Amino acid sequence: MEACFFDTLKAQPFWVIFLFTLGSLSLLKFSFVFMKWVWINFLRPSKNLKKYGSWGLVTGPTDGIGKGFAFQLARKGLNLVLVGRNPDKLKDVSDSILAKYAKIQIKTIVVDFTGDLDEGVKKIKETIEGLDVGVLINNVGISYPYARFFHEVDEELLMNLIKVNVEGTTKVTQAVLPGMVKRKKGAIVNIGSGAAIVIPSDPLYAVYAATKAYIDQFSRCLYVEYKNSGIDVQCQVPLYVATKMASIKRSSFFVPSTDGYARAAMRWIGYEPRCTPYWPHSILWGLAYSLPESVVDAWRLRFCLGIRKRGQLKDSRKKE
Repeated sequence: MEACFFDTLKAQPFWVIFLFTLGSLSLLKFSFVFMKWVWINFLRPSKNLKKYGSWGLVTGPTDGIGKGFAFQLARKGLNLVLVGRNPDKLKDVSDSILAKYAKIQIKTIVVDFTGDLDEGVKKIKETIEGLDVGVLINNVGISYPYARFFHEVDEELLMNLIKVNVEGTTKVTQAVLPGMVKRKKGAIVNIGSGAAIVIPSDPLYAVYAATKAYIDQFSRCLYVEYKNSGIDVQCQVPLYVATKMASIKRSSFFVPSTDGYARAAMRWIGYEPRCTPYWPHSILWGLAYSLPESVVDAWRLRFCLGIRKRGQLKDSRKKE
């Protein structure tokens, strides 16, 4: 039967053989890509994070993704340094973690990333002095209250977006990295956004998207700089997650809960320099890449204009 198939193929015109070969190679490539995707998302074992160090530092750990990371690191047996601006919330999340994982240690640092950042970073350096901080989760970040045109972004919001999302991540990394270099091991996870990477533009969230584009490039450069020093730097690129910042209350198949995202994210630490850990997000990423940019731009603009309209209506009701 095989011989008959090949004899039939040989009898075909050259262009038929060429198209058959091209199709076969395309199918082979797709099969390889699919098997790699299955391996990475479902079969590849997570790394032992304790090999990086016995302590993990998480910024923005009192809500959302950061809180999910804090619990997951504690589950792995890492001691925690939690950095946030609200002392009451820091105490609450620390007590909750210790109630579940009593064997670990937790240190908290109160830092307002919109305030005196230099003083905050000084406190971080003092607290981690002598600690084997092996994992850094740069999660702290802010977005717009709701979508708005660039000329509608007030000065305070503009400065806070840059200060928290760009300067905060940069300076915390600068504070923690020297210890990792000295010990020749460490893992840094910077939380990016699909707004800067997955879609070609994020209209009405221009500054937020730009700050996350910085995080992506910053992470990639550090990955290349420090890979040979035993330090794995990664930018994680979530799409929508059910958080207060995203104004999404309920999780779904394509919108994970913060715990669901954090569980998926832990499996990726120490591997690729850029990733989207929650596997349904990778399907959406592939879909976005398959469409013309103009189509995605038009859809996103309409979507964000709807958010802006609802936000303005909510503001007007508050003023009444």
